[in-house]
Amino acid sequence: MCLIALAWRTHPAYRLVVAANRDEYFGRLSAPAGFWDDHRGVLAGRDLEAGGTWLGITLDGRFAALTNYRNPADRRTGVPSRGALVSDFLTGKNGPAEYVKDVGRAAASYNGFSLLVGDKDALWFVSNRGGAPVRVAPGVHGLSNHLLDTPWPKVERARAKLAKQLDEPFDTMAAFDLLGDTERAPNAELPSTGVSLELEERLSAIRILAAGGYGTRCSTVLCFTNDGRVEFHERSYREDGGTAGTVSYRLTLSGAKARASSRRAESRPPGTPLPAR
Repeated sequence: MCLIALAWRTHPAYRLVVAANRDEYFGRLSAPAGFWDDHRGVLAGRDLEAGGTWLGITLDGRFAALTNYRNPADRRTGVPSRGALVSDFLTGKNGPAEYVKDVGRAAASYNGFSLLVGDKDALWFVSNRGGAPVRVAPGVHGLSNHLLDTPWPKVERARAKLAKQLDEPFDTMAAFDLLGDTERAPNAELPSTGVSLELEERLSAIRILAAGGYGTRCSTVLCFTNDGRVEFHERSYREDGGTAGTVSYRLTLSGAKARASSRRAESRPPGTPLPAR
């Protein structure tokens, strides 16, 4: 992912709300979100070149998402894929606090990354470009190609829009509208991350329109309720900017309260794609 706006334990009905865009080269092969054949409890997209993912959840309430840290000068070849940091948490058993400590010990092996991992009880952040892991406080947060809550224009705009949406019931289409914002920041507000001013401006949009084969590949909207229900929607884009398709899942977490389980029984089985509302 290259932009994640999230609300963590800041709404009476929702434990976690996420709106995220994945920016990547369109030539990199990947599969849309679905339940993995080799790990049936994992719901995520998949990088078909390295096998990891950029964002995903599990049926027992785990969540993880990753952004790359933008600094072209220190990018190395022949290092492990950063997508494994997400998939290893989703397929593993360690809690988020233990996991980020383990990641911290091996962090130097990877190119720059910022990682969020959480479960029903806690959300943690770790980066190999910023200090020790930190437990994320309740609130509305933003992450792009830097550290958590770095006040880049796109991060601040996405946080403000998500915070405003929390005044109403969760709305999938409103969240997709947030993620579809192509407005660029004025030059005076742009960060300096080691790329040209022209590229910095293009990358300052919440949704990056493709140029040179690179842009926003997909948008993900995710909501965990406090009673164990989950909505997961992913919209994919073609290189020409058109929508390639949307997959949607509505499910109930394992171990959720009986009321949530009864609603699950009235709907389609977990893992059945549904149209986004």
